[in-house]
Amino acid sequence: MTAMNHGADNTMDHELETAGRGTISLAGGVAMGTGVMIGAGIFALTGQIAELAGPLFPLSFIVGALVTSLAAYSYIKMSNAWPSSGGIAMILQKAYGPGVVAASASLLMALSMVINESLVARTFATYALRPFGLEENAFLLSALALALIVFAYIVNKAGNRSVSGFSLIMSAIKIGGIALFAVAAIAASGFFSGAFAEPANITSGGAFLASVAFSILAFKGFTTITNSGGEIVDPHRNVGRTIMISIAICVVTYLLVAFAVGSSLTIGQIVEARDYSLAAAARPALGQLGFWFTIVIAIAATTSGVIASVFAVSRMLTMLTEMKMIPHRHFGMKGPIRGHLLVYTVVIAGTLAVLFDLSRIASLGAFFYLVMDILVHWGVYRHLRNEIGAKGSVLLAAIAADGVILAAFAGVKLDSDPAIVVIAAVLIAAVFALETLFLRRKRVADGNDHRDANGDESQPPSNGAEN
Repeated sequence: MTAMNHGADNTMDHELETAGRGTISLAGGVAMGTGVMIGAGIFALTGQIAELAGPLFPLSFIVGALVTSLAAYSYIKMSNAWPSSGGIAMILQKAYGPGVVAASASLLMALSMVINESLVARTFATYALRPFGLEENAFLLSALALALIVFAYIVNKAGNRSVSGFSLIMSAIKIGGIALFAVAAIAASGFFSGAFAEPANITSGGAFLASVAFSILAFKGFTTITNSGGEIVDPHRNVGRTIMISIAICVVTYLLVAFAVGSSLTIGQIVEARDYSLAAAARPALGQLGFWFTIVIAIAATTSGVIASVFAVSRMLTMLTEMKMIPHRHFGMKGPIRGHLLVYTVVIAGTLAVLFDLSRIASLGAFFYLVMDILVHWGVYRHLRNEIGAKGSVLLAAIAADGVILAAFAGVKLDSDPAIVVIAAVLIAAVFALETLFLRRKRVADGNDHRDANGDESQPPSNGAEN
């Protein structure tokens, strides 16, 4: 299967790799990856993880990091062999060929990234409104979330170097600020206080495993690096380094914050303030100044997270469009396809930010990502592991870990919120069904366009009608 259409694949690889080659440094790539991860993981998901895992919620971050490191193995091996912009789509295409599985799984990844944008945008709005007691105002939440998404569009429109430079500055500010907050909060409250003074029990082992689904979602921003692989300086060497450095930075940051929040608040208080748990923890530990400091850091973190995510998902959708795996319409817009998809990305993210709350946005993103991740590992194991020198045992371990966590997460959600499980299942099925229909029609159209009545090849149309 991997042999199909190699000539076209190689041409596409070259075009996509050279489009923005060398515009993102190693530091810039790390900043983009950590920007997406920290934006979602700390400020949007800490409370939801604590709700499931109880006082053991810091351990959930550790397990999530281990599972993510297993998952990163496939992406690093593939990116070292074939670095390209929109890399996950290319991984799936090489594993499954340009068919329904590759297109559908790639679209699930893109949708999970768009969901992440809306999740972090709403988190930004919640923290921005918290000092004024307006975080429950639905209109203001939606308006501020949309404003951040529009700002992310403007920064991305300015070009790769603007995104990389902005992400680098913001990441340095927020990582340093979060670390300072965490150390100060732990010192002020004492390590064995708050949630850590409570009995170390959880609802069930299944609930703890379900919490790891959110922890994995907090780390999945490393795929931002994979999706921009062709634009990183010396990608064969730096993509893997960038991914592992980003994961290492984030696990240390997450643990610091988890201990800071847990030492300042009880589990009940964390869950009650789960949309703004860091701000809630800062006030009793550090007073009003600490509260405002945390608000500023949260705004910086979520802003850079949305910018980095918009950058990556627009590149991935461009890849899918160039590979003719998803339909595309210009709707009267001028300029390159990448510019159009940048618009579509922020429109979809803005719509989700208005329509859904944080809990359901995060749950939907976890379902989409875990299904896609399993398909990536299976495709690499089944078709490419010998070609790229990957160990089958590591790939199977990644599949097993994802499968166990997905099953546990679905089980917990069936008890607490069965509607979101149904919504996720219907949407995943719809993605596969619509891709099947689109690709079938495309094959028919290509057959009519490229063959005359005698079955001889003719010149393909030059007007891009297939898009």
